[in-house]
Amino acid sequence: MNGYRLAAPAAPVNLADLRAAALRRLDPVHDDFFAGGAGDERTLRDNEAAFDSYRVLPRVLRGVGTPDLRTTLFGETVSMPVLVSPTAFHRLAHPDGEAACARATAAAGTIMVVSMAATTPVEEIAAAAATATPPPLTTGGPDRPPKLWFQLYPQPDLAFTESVIRRAEAAGCAALVVTVDSPVFGRRERDLRHGFLDLPDGLRCENMRDPDTGEIRPITMDAHLDWRRIEWLRRTTRLPVVLKGILHPADAVLAVEHGVDAVLVSNHGGRQLDGVPASLDALPAVVEAVAGRLPVLLDGGVRRGTDILTALALGAVAVGVGRPVLWGLAADGEAGVRQVLELLRADLERTMTLAGAARPAEATPDLIRPAVRR
Repeated sequence: MNGYRLAAPAAPVNLADLRAAALRRLDPVHDDFFAGGAGDERTLRDNEAAFDSYRVLPRVLRGVGTPDLRTTLFGETVSMPVLVSPTAFHRLAHPDGEAACARATAAAGTIMVVSMAATTPVEEIAAAAATATPPPLTTGGPDRPPKLWFQLYPQPDLAFTESVIRRAEAAGCAALVVTVDSPVFGRRERDLRHGFLDLPDGLRCENMRDPDTGEIRPITMDAHLDWRRIEWLRRTTRLPVVLKGILHPADAVLAVEHGVDAVLVSNHGGRQLDGVPASLDALPAVVEAVAGRLPVLLDGGVRRGTDILTALALGAVAVGVGRPVLWGLAADGEAGVRQVLELLRADLERTMTLAGAARPAEATPDLIRPAVRR
């Protein structure tokens, strides 16, 4: 062997390394399901590319030390302004699925938004999260793991929708994240080419189990969904309601008027209507429209600490990551998800120190500027 020895795989140094590891482990059909977008995937590409339109303009000699990344959402302190966005079918990526993701997210001291299309029941996901020990968030020692949030596709059957909400409440979820950009399924051509239209045998959308029959219902996209359903949700639950999928500033104003508690600027990871703006490009107008009356979050394309700083500087209070979490899960289960979150935490700490921001609230608009193209 000429004295040469194969080196052990190096630890991942960024999310792209975990993406490469996931590619080696995932069934190509399932990888395309996670990776793909709608139509020509223009919006999918734009979500990442939009961050390249900005540059950080750092302040110096500010003595920030190690930044304090703690963020408060609906009265709960999390360790950093990074959440795990809802993504479906985790057990396609790893047998431990959503339970592994919940443990890793709770151990990182932040919030997992459980998908309605999870392949593990919300009760089991919550139980898994409860076993984790988060980092100390106060001088009094480790706090309890942050509570889960639950993502909801409102179903035309209101009685069934209410039963799902009650399950989420009973499991201890602290907010409802209502997806409002999906009156129909987006046309995802990778899945159509593969004929991947349903889960393989043995996997089910466990949160769609009918409480009376025990059978799994299909998720129905409701083309008649309107603001009256949001009013119904406000009457049905006391949980904070976050609207996910807001891009138009006029809808952000209506969200304020209808008493929702936060909006999440999102284009569904480019998986619904191809050709809509990147989430980051839509963010400033939404922030201006709500005028501080409710928190604004963002997901779509976040891969680096500089991406997080840019979103915060444009007015988001926190960001969500989706596909990178699936890469970590596929690469190394719970440990892989934890790597994703810790890589983002370390990158954000370094970015904020170099930019001269001691806490998320100091990521102000003057710290970024449009990129100069030559």
